[in-house]
Amino acid sequence: MNNTRFATNIHIMTLLAKEPEKFLTSEWIAGSININPVIVRKELIILKKFGLIESRQGKDGGARILKNAVEISITEIYEVVRNSEILGKKNLNPNPKCTVGKDINKNLNVLFSETENVVQQFLMNKKLSDFMNQFD
Repeated sequence: MNNTRFATNIHIMTLLAKEPEKFLTSEWIAGSININPVIVRKELIILKKFGLIESRQGKDGGARILKNAVEISITEIYEVVRNSEILGKKNLNPNPKCTVGKDINKNLNVLFSETENVVQQFLMNKKLSDFMNQFD
């Protein structure tokens, strides 16, 4: 995951958690992150799909968090954006005649899986409320 989607989504979720009763607009959220509101709206759609937020349209529209921040683990936010191996991609065409090349991807699969498990376990013990409280 070599992009800013996790940082963007945790930023969004932290803003929503700090104002749980309010519907925040994508423009307001984008102003905090200093990105285009279209990017925020795309991420809000995904956060809604995962059941972390609700949204409404119109004059009083926006998004708000669905659960209390103490009930949301950082893993839940990570899962929203996780779309690739944490350590990157495997080698596409290793030499099958090489003692390393013939088994590199099999062994990388194990390493990648173990690393992913460690990251998820670590994040599972972190709550959005803990992260949010750093900004008081």
